[in-house]
Amino acid sequence: MIRLRSLALEADIAEQKFSLRVLDQTQLPHEEAWIAIETNKQMIEAIKFLKLRGAPLIGVAASLMIAKMALEKFTSAELLMQAKFLYEARPTAVNLMICIDRMTKQIKENFSVQSTIDLAVKIFNEDANLCDKIALNGVALIQDGAQILTHCNTGGLATAGVGTALGVIRKAHMQGKKIHVYIDETRPLLQGGRLTAWELQKLNIPCTLITDSMAAHLMSLNKISMAIVGADRIAINGDFANKIGTYSVAVNCHYHNIPFYVAAPYTTVDFDCNNGTEIPIEQRGAEEVCGHAGMAWAPKNINVYNPAFDVTPSKLVTAWILDKTIYYKADVDKGVLKLC
Repeated sequence: MIRLRSLALEADIAEQKFSLRVLDQTQLPHEEAWIAIETNKQMIEAIKFLKLRGAPLIGVAASLMIAKMALEKFTSAELLMQAKFLYEARPTAVNLMICIDRMTKQIKENFSVQSTIDLAVKIFNEDANLCDKIALNGVALIQDGAQILTHCNTGGLATAGVGTALGVIRKAHMQGKKIHVYIDETRPLLQGGRLTAWELQKLNIPCTLITDSMAAHLMSLNKISMAIVGADRIAINGDFANKIGTYSVAVNCHYHNIPFYVAAPYTTVDFDCNNGTEIPIEQRGAEEVCGHAGMAWAPKNINVYNPAFDVTPSKLVTAWILDKTIYYKADVDKGVLKLC
């Protein structure tokens, strides 16, 4: 039996049984509810409705779902069809596409149930390892006494390992550095307030929750010494998409001369994407802006614009913290992301 476990995903793999469970992130921080994923339709719904989220973890979970279906005697043709449905579950996070491309390549070229399971397990373990490498590379950028701003959620809830941006922060805390994290609540789904605050409290890392609109104010008071965020897709010129509001953080950091870092694995780099204008941006429902958890605060029938992500241009990024190394602007301008 193989048992895989992250903060947000669990898989037990035996010869005749493959159980897959995910932590329902829509119930956090008040309830830690694990839900069983039995069908591909359930997995797609979990991804679409953000019960399962985080660019790296979505790709890992989708790979495991394909392996589960292989063990359930789906034919190669059926697996390829189901993989296509998974591929279309969310449009912006490229990790999903990269992982499914790897799985479908394996199915097309040398299909067997065992090889499909082995690749899915490899993808899971790779992501956890990539997180460790990102943390190890990025921790040198965090000074003792740093006051760090982060946006959205980039920890164990978003990956198979310790996380990307939060993984770096966690590593600094483990090294004994006296840090304090300011958490953007992250509108409209409050993934900073609901998820990042929950994770940091579990890790006993000092933190303060703020509204997204407070960040520039804190910068003006010299309360922020650096910002570090994750990414859902990075173009080869360094432009990147992340949760809506990230671009505002980058602009405010640039104005206040504060270092702005993005942390991500190589699986977030889209080698076919030349710049940020080519990144597809997911549009989500109006209800996410008009209220939350059953509480409505906007008038009925109001027009709503609700992109899930925005694109931050590379010129605003101080450095890209990847699993291989830290890349600076001069490196990226030379095309190093094409080779990572």
